[in-house]
Amino acid sequence: MLPERGVSAWLLILSLLLLGGVLSTLGDRLGTRVGKARLSLFGLRPKNTAVVITALTGALISAISLGLMLLVSERLRVGLFELDQIQARLRDSRSALRQSQTDLDRSRGELSRAELGRTQAISGRQRALDCHHKAEAQLNAAQTRIAALRHELQPLQQQRTRLEAERLRLTREVKGRDADIRRTEDELAGVRQRIAAGEKELKGLEGNVIALRRGDVVIASGQPLATAKVKLDKSSQAQTVIDALLQQANLAAFQRLLPDQKPDRQILLVPRNDIERLKTLLAKPGTWVVSIRSAANVLRGEQRVLAFPDLRPNRPVVRKGEVLSRTTLDGDERAAEVVRSRLNLLLAAAFARAQRQGTLVDGLQFDVNSFNDLGHALADRPAGQEATLEAVVRNNADTPDPIVVELRWINQDKVGDRRRERMP
Repeated sequence: MLPERGVSAWLLILSLLLLGGVLSTLGDRLGTRVGKARLSLFGLRPKNTAVVITALTGALISAISLGLMLLVSERLRVGLFELDQIQARLRDSRSALRQSQTDLDRSRGELSRAELGRTQAISGRQRALDCHHKAEAQLNAAQTRIAALRHELQPLQQQRTRLEAERLRLTREVKGRDADIRRTEDELAGVRQRIAAGEKELKGLEGNVIALRRGDVVIASGQPLATAKVKLDKSSQAQTVIDALLQQANLAAFQRLLPDQKPDRQILLVPRNDIERLKTLLAKPGTWVVSIRSAANVLRGEQRVLAFPDLRPNRPVVRKGEVLSRTTLDGDERAAEVVRSRLNLLLAAAFARAQRQGTLVDGLQFDVNSFNDLGHALADRPAGQEATLEAVVRNNADTPDPIVVELRWINQDKVGDRRRERMP
């Protein structure tokens, strides 16, 4: 069955054919009649007029046919009058379609990517949920472990507190011991220095003793010939004191150099500048110790002694009970000569320390009998027994005062104690 529009088109074509046939017949007849009538239009010949009439009839047929078609077919009217616009709109529509297709393809791509992203997001969300659940499980386990650790940590913290307190106590003890060690090391260094100085002085003293035993040197360099403690009430008394001290020193030098001669002349030579300076210093307030000392070693029989004055303020040098020196005898040091040598060395070290502390005396004073008894007791002690000895001061002494010492056996046994009881 044909569509409705196909039937209309065939009816229109059939009508146009019928109308064209009728009009062409009418035009032909009209032209024939005009030709027979020999009519003339617009001054044309009849033949030409017939042709014009025939042409007008054909144009009328075409106009009527076109008008009828335009009247009947809206599509023809649209196609005839709006074809260009329709084609332009068609091109625009096709361009828009292509753009829409491109946008559609792009949208489809984006949709695919969005779907892929959505799928990935869903997968990531699922993984995140899995991680979250796992993290929650781990958190619960960690909280349980933390609670257990806190329970276990509490006694450990208490133990750490005790250990820190113990560490602080030990640190304080170590610091105290370090301070004691440093102080002991400082004292030991000082003792070593004093021992070295004592050994040096001892060598000098031994040299002087040897020289004195040979009879060569009767006055040693620096040896005091006269010493006096001076406190002036008036500065004018300085010259009198100095003259008396020089006479005393001259007498001592004469007796040592020329013991067989009468001291009837001046053999002591002291520079005048030193005397004037001494007089100026003595005029200052205070208690002074003045010594006239030999400037060089002097041999027996010489006729001159060069000397110089030594002035220093009077001050305490030693106190009663002060230990000036200490030594230890090993268990195998029991020979009498060895013991006596060590006792002499103990006295020499004590005298050297007294000199370093400022004494001006020529030597130390001690009980000879006690010295000999102590030597015998040390020589008779049992084999292998060590003995610690000390030289202890028995009196307070200032710069020019004599110093009396006592030799003590510190770790003496009962037999030694009974022997020591006989010592004054």
